[in-house]
Amino acid sequence: MKRDDDFEIRREHLKDLTDAELETRFWSLIEELIDPLLKLGYENTTPAIERSVLLRMGFSSLEAKALVEGCMEHNLMEHGAGNVVYRLSKKDGTDVRTAGLKLMNNGAWEEAEALFGGENA
Repeated sequence: MKRDDDFEIRREHLKDLTDAELETRFWSLIEELIDPLLKLGYENTTPAIERSVLLRMGFSSLEAKALVEGCMEHNLMEHGAGNVVYRLSKKDGTDVRTAGLKLMNNGAWEEAEALFGGENA
C-alpha cells in the first residue's frame, strides 16, 4: 500500500522562510495555543487548587477545607482563598496563619468581603 504524500503541498507556505523566521512563527503559534490555557488558569480556580494553596501557606488540611468553604459561602472564591487570607493579614498587620485563624474562629468574613469591594464581591 502506497501512502499519498502531500508534504510538499503542505510546506509550500513555509519553504521560503529562514530558520529565524521559522522559529518566530513557531513561537507565535505556541502563544496562540497557550494563551487560552493561561487565561483559564488566571480566571478560574477550584476548591482543590485553593486548598492546595492554603496547605502551602501553612494551614492543615482541615483548616484549608474550612477556609475554602468560607470563601465559597461568602462569594470570595473568585479572588482565591489564599489571596483572601493574605490580604486580610496585610490589612491587620499579622501573619497569614493568624489571619486565617481569625477568619475561621471569629468569622471576620465581612471584613474580608470589604477588602474586595463589599458583600458578594
